[in-house]
This record gives sequence, C-alpha cells and structure tokens, in this order.
Amino acid sequence: MTQPASHFKTYLLIGVMILAGPLGNVLLGKGMKGIGTLAIWPPMELLRTGEKILSSPSIWLGIASLVTFFLAYMLALSWADYSFVQPASSLAYGVVALLGYLMLGEHVSLVRWAGIAVICLGVFVVGRTNPKTTSRQETADGAENHAMETA
Repeated sequence: MTQPASHFKTYLLIGVMILAGPLGNVLLGKGMKGIGTLAIWPPMELLRTGEKILSSPSIWLGIASLVTFFLAYMLALSWADYSFVQPASSLAYGVVALLGYLMLGEHVSLVRWAGIAVICLGVFVVGRTNPKTTSRQETADGAENHAMETA
C-alpha cells in the first residue's frame, strides 16, 4: 500500500468520524427529547421506558451512526497514530454546534463559535503533520524488544 493511499483512507475515516459521531449523538438527543420524561420506578415503569426507547426511530438511527463512528475510529487508529487521529477528529466540535443549531434549534453564541474556531485552527496545525510516525514492523519490533527487556 502506498503512503498517499494510506493517508487518503485515514483522512476519509476521520471525515466519517467527524460526521457520524455528532450525528449519532444529536439523533439520540432528539429521540430522547421526543420520548419525554421517563420513569424508572416502579419496575413496570422501567419496562415501559425501555419500550419507548426501543420504539424510537431516531434512537435507532443514532445508534447506527455511533456504531459507524466507532468502526471508523478503530480503523483509523489501525492506520494512523492516536496523537494524530484524536486531535484531527476534534473538527466534530464544529459539526456538533452546527447540528445543535440546525436539528435541535439551539442558540450557539458567538463566544462558542470563536472557541470552536480555535479548536479547528489546532486541528489544521495537527493535520499538517504525518498521520503515522512508525511503520507496522517498527511497532511490532518495539513490542517484541519491550517484552524481551521485561522478561
């Protein structure tokens, strides 16, 4: 696999993470707000609460979106450094604010937008670095050497 192809896949997965994570959380929030106040006691009310939650399409779409995020996150971590993937995925903060505004009708203040812009600037700086600083062989050799040193 060539490096540019590997970098493209990493950036593509980070893009999926940036969209799927916030979308899943917003859909869960929207679904739970649509259900209303839930009772968990007595035990029969807990069962009714579970039925309400499991019958919400928004909640199921949110779960599917979060599973997509999780799979993309695991794959991205297998191809790139954690110190690259985690900061790069912070662009999701901007998506969170945008979805909160568009889908939930929340007011996002100018101060919040400014804070998100600072985070995005940091992501831009991190994004200018190489996503992977070690090869798979170096990582495996390092683990073997560490295991021999500790034995």
